[in-house]
Amino acid sequence: MTIAPHGGKLVNRLVTKDQEDTLKEKAQKLKKIALSANEVSDLEMIATGALSPLEGFMVKKDYDNVVENMRLYSGLPWSIPITLSTTKEIADGLEQWEDVALTHNDEVLAILHLEEKYSYDKKKEAKLVYKTTDTEHPGVAVLYEQKDILLGGKVTVLQLLKHDDFAQYQLTPVETRKLFAEKGWERVVAFQTRNPIHRAHEYIQKCALEMVDGLLIHPLVGQTKEGDTPADVRMKCYEEIIEHYYPKDRVVLAVFPAYMRYAGPREAIFHAIVRKNYGCTHFIVGRDHAGVGNYYGTYEAQEIFNEFEEVELTIIPLMFEHAFYCNQCKHMATKKTCAHDSKEHVFLSGTKVRQMLGDGDMPPEEFTRPEIAKLLMDEMRDKNVG
Repeated sequence: MTIAPHGGKLVNRLVTKDQEDTLKEKAQKLKKIALSANEVSDLEMIATGALSPLEGFMVKKDYDNVVENMRLYSGLPWSIPITLSTTKEIADGLEQWEDVALTHNDEVLAILHLEEKYSYDKKKEAKLVYKTTDTEHPGVAVLYEQKDILLGGKVTVLQLLKHDDFAQYQLTPVETRKLFAEKGWERVVAFQTRNPIHRAHEYIQKCALEMVDGLLIHPLVGQTKEGDTPADVRMKCYEEIIEHYYPKDRVVLAVFPAYMRYAGPREAIFHAIVRKNYGCTHFIVGRDHAGVGNYYGTYEAQEIFNEFEEVELTIIPLMFEHAFYCNQCKHMATKKTCAHDSKEHVFLSGTKVRQMLGDGDMPPEEFTRPEIAKLLMDEMRDKNVG
C-alpha cells in the first residue's frame, strides 16, 4: 500500500481534454502575466500534484501562516511560500475573480483564477524562511528581486513547458507512484541532490536502501546558483554510478523540476513533503541539507523535523551524519560507526575538489568513483576551453 499524498489527495490541475480547446482559445483574449523560470517550475509542480495539496499560488492567509508558522491556514505542515509576483501597475489593472493568462517566452501555459492580490514584507519572509536578510544568500537575493505584489488563486494548466533534456527521466507523481507499485515497492526512500554524486552520497543511499524496498535518486534540475555543477553533467554522473555500482532493480532515477531556494532547514521539510507526493515513504536528510555558506548549523535541517509530529508529515526522515572514508577502516563511515582519529578520515570540500579538477588532478577514489571523477574532469576541461 502506497503512502497517501500530503493532505490526502493528489492534485491534478492540468486541463481536461473536453475543456482544452475552449480554454486555449479563451486564454488568447485574457490579460497576460509573464512568469519567471522559477514560477514556471512551481506551476509545473502544482499542475502534476507534486505540491499537493496546493491547487495554485498561495493566497494571503496561507502565505502568512507558512512564513510565520510553517503551516498552511488549514494547519497542514508546509514550510516554503509558493507565490506569484507582479508589479503594482499590473496588479492595479486586475480584478478579483478575473481570469489571467500566465505565459513564458510569449507562450500561454496556464490560466490563473485570481482570488486575491496582496502586498508582502520581503524582509520578514527572508528573516523567517531563510533565517537571514543578507543579499549574499542566493535565496534571499532571488526573493528581493521578486515584484512587489503577490497574486493568489487556483490555476488551470493548459500545457507543461517542453523538456527536451532528460526526457526519459521526467516522471510525475502519478508516474512514480505507478512505477513503485509495479515494482512491488511499499517502502521507498528518496534522495535529494543538486551536486554530483560522490562516495559519501553512495554510502548513505546504500545504508538507507538496506531498510527499504527501493531508492528514488531525485536530482533537482531547476535553477541553481552560479558555480553549481550543470544538471546535464550531474545526470551523466548518476547514470554512470547506477550502471556500475547499484542494483538496477532497486533504484529509480528521475528528475525533480524544482529550483533551489537554499533555505536549509525549511527546504528540508519542503523536500520531504514533496517526495511524499511522489510516493516515497522515507527521505534522506544528511549534513547541511539545502544549505549554503555558513547560514545554517550543520544538522539544523535534521533538528527541524522535531517541530512536527510524525503523524503530520508521515514521511520518515532518515538522518545521517557527515560520511567520510577512513584509512584504518578501509571503507566509508561516520563518527557513529568509526572509532579512529579524525586524521585518518578523508574529507574533501567541494571547493577543494573543484580546485583539483581545475588543475587537472584526479580526485582520490576515496572521495569519488573514478568514472565520476573523469566526467567531472571532462566538464571542467570543456568549461575552461569554452
